[in-house]
Amino acid sequence: MGSLPHVVEDCGGVVQLFSDGTIYRSKDIGFPMPIINDESVLFKDCLFDKTYNLHLRLYKPTSISLSSPTKKLSIILYLHGGGFCVGTREWPNCHNCCLKLASGLNALVVAPDYRLAPEHRLPAAMEDGLSALQWLQAQVLSDKGDAWVNGGKVDYDQVFVLGDSSGGNIAHHLAVQIGVGSTRLAPVRVRGYILLAPFFGGVARTKSEEGPSEQLLNLEILDRFWRLSMPAGASRDHPLANPFGPGSLNLELVALDPIMVIVGGCELLRDRGEDYARRLKEMGKKIEYVEFEGKQHGFFTNDPYSEASEEVIQVMKKFVIENSS
Repeated sequence: MGSLPHVVEDCGGVVQLFSDGTIYRSKDIGFPMPIINDESVLFKDCLFDKTYNLHLRLYKPTSISLSSPTKKLSIILYLHGGGFCVGTREWPNCHNCCLKLASGLNALVVAPDYRLAPEHRLPAAMEDGLSALQWLQAQVLSDKGDAWVNGGKVDYDQVFVLGDSSGGNIAHHLAVQIGVGSTRLAPVRVRGYILLAPFFGGVARTKSEEGPSEQLLNLEILDRFWRLSMPAGASRDHPLANPFGPGSLNLELVALDPIMVIVGGCELLRDRGEDYARRLKEMGKKIEYVEFEGKQHGFFTNDPYSEASEEVIQVMKKFVIENSS
């Protein structure tokens, strides 16, 4: 008799891969944070991809900014984190984060789910990020589009893609694929990209990766996410993981819309984010790098109403204003 299937990869009990290839996903996750009741923001769910049964959540401030009552809402496409393997718009940290983004940036926040690994390895997540933008375009172009999007109070010419961790990686690939001006998405116009601690990798370790583990993250977890999400047989130098790997596109030849990178000073991924921003700046790209001293991975997403997170909102708001025309 053959042995019973056993766990070969375990993401904290949330996702388990068994020796026979079967996958278990837990729906009973004990989140350490409550769902915030922010009555200044309305939200609802929409199906955006029938093929894969993918939904997104829209967040809309209930009141117009008093400082500019005639100004339309900008749009923030929020791509959640989770190492490409876990996470959803419904998780309390993602939901609370989007509430804060909507109220803090006076924006319509569009928070799509995307297919997760290992059931759907990369580039599935990148494809779904683009699909969400195409859904947005379809709502604008249709007479029967979603009223929150094309009801006259939203400026679809002012779209910003905000990616958190693995979502930051997706945002980078969208920036490269869509290109300056996002002409294929017209009349939707992406003005810039905000990468919040982007999840990039590489075979060679960085100093921050070899440093002390974080409270919620360590190198073993990062490596496991890459093993589960990358195309079969690929290393961490694959172009989907490492923007500057041996087989990656030469970004000097790619025109990019403005990009902002935000990281915590105590993150394992700190050096990856800093190196990404430095290299793009040396190539002449319009890029900003902001580091929050002493902060670990997820400090904004997991506590979006903290004092430090309010500073993040102000940094983001400045970036949005400066790149809105």
